[in-house]
Amino acid sequence: MEQAITAALAEVGPRLRRLRTQRNVTLTALAETTGISKSTLSRLESGQRKPSLELLLPIAQAHRVPIDELIGAPQIADPRVRPVPRRVNGRIVLPLTPHAGSLQAWKVIIPADQTEPEPRTHEGYEWLYVLSGRLRLVLGDHDFVIGPGEAAEFDTRLPHWFGSTGEHAVEIISILGRQGERMHVRARSTTQRDDA
Repeated sequence: MEQAITAALAEVGPRLRRLRTQRNVTLTALAETTGISKSTLSRLESGQRKPSLELLLPIAQAHRVPIDELIGAPQIADPRVRPVPRRVNGRIVLPLTPHAGSLQAWKVIIPADQTEPEPRTHEGYEWLYVLSGRLRLVLGDHDFVIGPGEAAEFDTRLPHWFGSTGEHAVEIISILGRQGERMHVRARSTTQRDDA
């Protein structure tokens, strides 16, 4: 960690010089704007003086850049997923997994008029969870209706189709394991049984 800090501090001087020269600002002009002496600014840029917050803040203000830009702070990754909805076969599909991988998750809104089964098969294993509405699920010769808070899982090599019962639109979460991975749900009861 100490080596990383030392390396980051060593880069501050060259970064300050690069920023100043890119903006065609002289040391004299920067000294006048910041109130920092020309010799101190020169020593900062050459690495002969350690950068401090008291010196970097006025320089950042003079160049109108965040202080992070002067010290080369690493970018913090944004943890938010910003899915872009798209329309697929009349359904609104919102990807919830940003990268292609073995498991893919989607939020799907199925319109009320999608009631005609069109069974298909493909490799994988699928898990469906109904958020709202009533989902009609056809698996082989079986025809199920699944309501809010209910889930289903099945091997997608079995002919299957899911859509609306015709009453309302259905909102679901779909998770597909393309190589046949199954969801593993583990739950522990919050009440303890008394076997005595």
